[in-house]
Amino acid sequence: MAERQERTAPDAVLTRIGQVVMLHHAGDREEARRRLLDLWTELGEHGAPLHRCTLAHYLADTQDDPADELAWDLRALSAADEAEASAGLRGFYPSLHLNLAADYVKLGRTGAARSHLHRARGAAAALGEDGYGDGVRAAISRLELRLGDDDTPGGEPWGPPRQRPDRS
Repeated sequence: MAERQERTAPDAVLTRIGQVVMLHHAGDREEARRRLLDLWTELGEHGAPLHRCTLAHYLADTQDDPADELAWDLRALSAADEAEASAGLRGFYPSLHLNLAADYVKLGRTGAARSHLHRARGAAAALGEDGYGDGVRAAISRLELRLGDDDTPGGEPWGPPRQRPDRS
């Protein structure tokens, strides 16, 4: 019984996060931010990395100040780095780096934005051939165009991933 509860607990937390995200998408940004912060306090800094990554990722979207948004996106990336090997978060990295790139653009730090955009493009191979993957790849391309970059800092051309993503 306890083992079964442990297996369902992560789903319960992710469900709670998802419910608050729906509130945010419905237009109640302030209430969503309050509820997500309450959940962050409940989880604590030692909560499961997958939960902290997901929660920080969505908390960033509720911030008014670009510096605060950046801080939450950095927390999300840090939690993903902690969990990568165990939780299989490879598919999160393109979005995490894309969000960081967008944060740095808002803050006028184009060098940092380009660096994270390059990482997002490199990580895009982990995305599936589905609506989510297509959407993230399209957003990466849009930000590349916005920054006006034809080449990566290393000279490799920006462009779509050269190989199909690994679905494992």
